Amino acid sequence: MRRQLALYGDRILGRLVKWLFRLLGRTNPDRASDICGAIARRLGPFLPAHRIGEANLRAAFPDRDEAWIQRTLREAWENLGRVAGEYVHMGRIWDFDVDHPNTGRIRTDSVPLFEELRTDGKPALCFAAHLGNWELPALSAPAHGLPSAVVYRMPNNKAVAKEITRIRAPLMGRLIRTRAQAALEMAAALDAGEHLGMLVDQHFSRGVDVTFFGRRCKANPSIARLARRFDCPVVGVRVIRLPGHRFRIEATGPYTLPRDAERRVDVAATTQMITSEIEGWVRENPGQYLWFHRRWR
Repeated sequence: MRRQLALYGDRILGRLVKWLFRLLGRTNPDRASDICGAIARRLGPFLPAHRIGEANLRAAFPDRDEAWIQRTLREAWENLGRVAGEYVHMGRIWDFDVDHPNTGRIRTDSVPLFEELRTDGKPALCFAAHLGNWELPALSAPAHGLPSAVVYRMPNNKAVAKEITRIRAPLMGRLIRTRAQAALEMAAALDAGEHLGMLVDQHFSRGVDVTFFGRRCKANPSIARLARRFDCPVVGVRVIRLPGHRFRIEATGPYTLPRDAERRVDVAATTQMITSEIEGWVRENPGQYLWFHRRWR
């Protein structure tokens, strides 16, 4: 009986998400972003995840008062809602034109770095975090002519997963699901000379110990391990949400990675370096970060 109810609930959720995506798709990107952002800003503080966000922000910024904490969390809820509303419009939102840069929604000064990565004949590793619209970094590589692959977590609901794949597949290059064989698929992508991107800022139970905002936690070491194996460039890409439904894409690197006594990439030290870089990004724009995840456990 319980299993039947779960299956029934999954079907309802799948149909609801499909209907919602189609409804949002009938609006323009700006309106979809505004509507979903406003809803999330108002309803988010009443959800259980808000308490997680409060605990995280208080631990990360112990010197800030309660008014700042609540204001920042409302901004974070709004950002999350905007990401949801913008999801079905990603192809329209990415309007960067290399011949007429910084005239549309996408602003960047990182074209020289993308060009360097495109012409160096090497694969590359790219890390990102849940900042701004964190789906956009996955569009940046193919948009600049780089063969690419992106690691992502597939939702458990099959109908939802199908809708998400339908949106992502034409825009993001090779899609690699987080599953048992993902490590082999990531290695295959790098062997093929592709530029592999992943979000690495959330809890990873099998990860290495790092310090994030002064507290110990587990971080995903995949970037460091693959860099050690392939000795390829590592870059970071972040998205900063700007007024007027615009975004700034900032790519940094290639980084000089810490090495061990044998001159191989030091996995633990490199993972800490990446985590510290992400912490710096978050400190600059805390209201654009996804605080509603149990990062410290």
